[in-house]
Amino acid sequence: MRIHANDTNNADTKDEGLIFKDLSYKIIGVLFSTHNELGQFAREKQYGDVTERIFKEKGISVKREVVIGNSGNILDFIIENNVILELKAKRIITKEDYFQTQRYLQETGLKLAILVNFRDKYIKPKRILRLKDWGSKHSNYPYH
Repeated sequence: MRIHANDTNNADTKDEGLIFKDLSYKIIGVLFSTHNELGQFAREKQYGDVTERIFKEKGISVKREVVIGNSGNILDFIIENNVILELKAKRIITKEDYFQTQRYLQETGLKLAILVNFRDKYIKPKRILRLKDWGSKHSNYPYH
């Protein structure tokens, strides 16, 4: 099973075009600024600290390390109460990272998440849309 970051099939968009386009653009700008400041070999917490500082400097509302539901899951950020931001600092992003982010979207009911790996030489933030039929397709997935 593959989940593509920009796949709009089964997404909750109703032909509205790119959701949260302007906010996504601002978020990605903050991520590039963070990467430019720290490079590719910092720790995830350091990326989070700098990212949070830059959001605040730009006047963008953020909630950090948000506990969701009764699952004990902790989101890295919720931006402007609309977009989940998940930060990684690891060699590669795995399908489990995509599944984790999709679970966060399902639990919160939010429509969009951005997943970024700062370990890459050039970051490539991924937009992940909440899938409508996630539960039926992944009922056997052990981390559902």
